[in-house]
Amino acid sequence: MVLFETAGDKKLETSISKIGSKGVFTEELEIALLNGSIDLAVHSAKDLQSTLPEGLHIIAYTEREQAHDVVVSYNPEFRLAKAEAGAIVGSSSTRRRAILIKNYPHLKLVEMRGNLQTRFKKLEAGEAEAMLLAYAGVKRMGLENFIVENLPLDVFIPPAGQASIALEVAKSLDAEKQEMLTSVCNHEASAKAISMERSFLQAMDGGCSIPVFAHAKIEGETIHFVGGISSLDGKDQIMKDLQLSVTNPDLDIQAKELAIQVLNSGGATILQEIRVALNN
Repeated sequence: MVLFETAGDKKLETSISKIGSKGVFTEELEIALLNGSIDLAVHSAKDLQSTLPEGLHIIAYTEREQAHDVVVSYNPEFRLAKAEAGAIVGSSSTRRRAILIKNYPHLKLVEMRGNLQTRFKKLEAGEAEAMLLAYAGVKRMGLENFIVENLPLDVFIPPAGQASIALEVAKSLDAEKQEMLTSVCNHEASAKAISMERSFLQAMDGGCSIPVFAHAKIEGETIHFVGGISSLDGKDQIMKDLQLSVTNPDLDIQAKELAIQVLNSGGATILQEIRVALNN
């Protein structure tokens, strides 16, 4: 196993939007895949840019954990709605920050970056009273006892791929190796849902610094899909949804068409305003 530290891991005092919105957590690993120094890269699926570099592809998505966001705090009584005015809440996600600004304007938001251990050290040091994180990451690190609030999926709609692990390889990797990895690691239902989400994201042309959200949930034989974009202050939001049969052969196409609907309904204007704001 080879351990990597990406640009997104190193530059903890710089917001993701200032580092660059695409490949922040993946570029170093993808270079290693292309030059053959590693066979397989393991990512949080939500960290993958919408379009992969030429010569690379995803061969598996692990079974998705619960995809919702949570509030963590060393104060077991902390709640977003009941917190005092000016209470400091940490998050590096523009999506979460936009939702917080809209729904909890009494809170003060601060950047809180780094791996989970680093963020919890910052929380313990008093840099914030609480943080917003993905439930999946908190659970994987065995830190569920710090969860003080589970946030609703219909308000805090997650980004594409949240709560699953993606396996990325070079297309030139031995076909037998690829087939073996896929057969062992890929969870078909999760892969179907996340493929839809990533198709939506690709059509939206959103990166890590853009508050684009997309979530597909399979219930029985139906996929419930919702996707959209929010302004940085949360005041403007364009959201569309659809329901399709899981056997529909055009799920990814339908997701892309929904993204076009979002863009044509005002999403393109929001996207342009965000890019202008982040570049200033």
